[in-house]
This record gives sequence, C-alpha cells and structure tokens, in this order.
Amino acid sequence: MQHRLTRDDLLTLAAQMAACAPARLVSGFGTHALFHDFLAKGLWCNTLIAAVALGKLPGPGTQLLAENLQYAAPAAIGDIVRATLTVSEKQADGQVLLACHAEKLSGERMASGTLLVRAPAEPAQVREEDMEQHKPVAGRVHFQALLNLTSALSPARTAVVHPVDELSLRGAVEAARRTLIEPVLIGPAHRIRAAAQQAGIDIGAYDVIDVPHSHAAAARAVELAAAGEVEALMKGALHTEELMGAVLRSDGLKTERRVSHVWVVDVPTYPRLLLLTDAAINIAPDLSAKADIVRNAIDLAAALHIETPKVAILAATESVNPAMRATMDAAALCKMAERGQIEGGILDGPLAFDNAVSEEAAKLKFFPAFG
Repeated sequence: MQHRLTRDDLLTLAAQMAACAPARLVSGFGTHALFHDFLAKGLWCNTLIAAVALGKLPGPGTQLLAENLQYAAPAAIGDIVRATLTVSEKQADGQVLLACHAEKLSGERMASGTLLVRAPAEPAQVREEDMEQHKPVAGRVHFQALLNLTSALSPARTAVVHPVDELSLRGAVEAARRTLIEPVLIGPAHRIRAAAQQAGIDIGAYDVIDVPHSHAAAARAVELAAAGEVEALMKGALHTEELMGAVLRSDGLKTERRVSHVWVVDVPTYPRLLLLTDAAINIAPDLSAKADIVRNAIDLAAALHIETPKVAILAATESVNPAMRATMDAAALCKMAERGQIEGGILDGPLAFDNAVSEEAAKLKFFPAFG
C-alpha cells in the first residue's frame, strides 16, 4: 500500500493527541514543526502499516498483539510512502508474525520491524456507511478533537426545526452518521420528504413530525424540549428570530439568564478554538445582559473541555472612556469577575480585537495574559 502524506493526515493525528495532552502543550499540536516531525516519523508511519494489516494482510478483523518498529527518516508533507508486510511466521492460535517495511518512493527507509497479529478466522465485512461517521474533519484539528470527545457519549435526541431544504437536512443526517444526534424532523412532512428525495438523502430512519408551517415547527420543537422529549434544538430553514420567538415565550424555554449566541471557530492558523459572542441574538445588550453573555460563554467553554477560558471584552480602544459605553461596561465586567460575580474565566477589557487574538499585539500593549 502506498499513500501521499498530507497536512490533514498530520492534523488528524494532532487532534487525537491534543484531546488527551496537558493543556500547556495543546496549542502546539498541529502547528509546530517539531510535532510534525514526531508525527510523520512515528505515529503516521504506524498508522500506514496498521492500515495494510487491517485492510489487506491479514485483513479486516485482524487483532494487533505486539509491535516492534525502528524508525529512520521522517516523511515530509507531499512524500509518497509505500508500506509492505510479509508473513514471517505462522504461530498457534491464529497468530502471525509480520515483517514490516515502510519507505519513500526514492527508496529511503522510514521504518522497519515486526507486527504480531491474530488473523481473523473469517474476513470481517465493514460497511462504508459505518466508516463515514469516523471520517476526520479535514484541516480542523480542534473540531476533530471535539468530535473525538463525543465518542463515548450517546447521540442527543434533537428536534430539527423546519428542515425543508438540502442544507438543513444534510447537516442533520451528517450529524446523525457521526452519532452526534438522533434527529426528529419537524415541519411540513411533504416538504421535508420532497427535499430529501430531490437531494438524494435517506431520512427513512428518522422520526418526522408533520406540522403545517415554520411557526408551528418552532412551537412544537420547544414543546418537546420543555417536556424533556428532546435534548437539543437544531435550526433548519427558518429565520433565527422565528425560532427564538418560540424559545423565549413565557411557556417556552426562557430562564432567569439572558439567552445568547456563541460562534465556535476553528481557524487553521490559530492554535486554539475561538469563541465569539454575541453575534446573532442580542442587538444592544446592557451591562446585566453582557454579564449573562459572558457567563454563558464560560459555561460553554467548560462543556468543550476548555479550562479557565480567557474572556476578552472587546471595544474600539483599550482605554476606559466615560464617553464610550462599551469601555465602561468592559471595566465593570472585569470588576464583577474580580468580586466573584462572574466565575470560571479570566476577564480583561476593554481590549481591541488584535490584543485578544495576537500574542505579539498583546505583549506590545502589556496584556500578557491574552493573545
């Protein structure tokens, strides 16, 4: 078997390491040349050899018992590497000793050694749809790490509100394939099925609740959530304010805390996840609403396994100016955190956006905790 090493190959391995690495190291995974060298020399080569054992010799159902590999030259992104396995010895109980060799097309050795495996009594059959849910998110090392964290969780029963177009249907079905959600499709049944048929999407395995229009779909989804029959809501082909109108009714899902929106962003050139809030719901929040927005973001960060997130309160300037409400609110929020009224994060502000995301800019302005 031969394969060309890509950046996505290394990022996928980096995501798996980042999910269990010490927090001080996570920011380096997938971006630092030293990690790339380590991954390309060891883990990726192991993966390629394992792929030959599982895919060809002996094949699906093979159990790995022991390995003894020595590494030589690492591969660079773009290198084509050939992995070869040869049966050296057949042992009792179906055990097989395999000689392993991996080299670049130039002939330069990457790794060699042995694998001890137990061959399956009969070849196992692996369906393509079973593998789909394990496909990595290309180029998104932090999103892939989040997906890895969900592997031990049961899918959340989710009301998908008014999924009457291909985009919303495909998103729900893809999430279901990855065992993230168990979709309940709510909307005009004839439109949902027509959209699925036109897009070639199979929705036969999912519940469909027939309601006449998008308003009714939002109301029904909120009813199910309030009754505990679904765990989450997923927006389909309707306006955000239409869904939120049902959520925020007195008999909806409203609580004493202000509802807010958070973008979770995985930027390939940035070493951590970015959470941006509020970008969709609160138009002109006052200080009380901003405090809830910060609390919501900190709670979400904790759910995403981000320990003690840094919260940058943004404004047009880093100076507190009585004529600029944003700077006064930022200063007040930081004081609230200092007094224990907002917990779980490190707050600073007002800050300009570059101070929040650029380590160099933060150091120039003497904000060492940010960037």
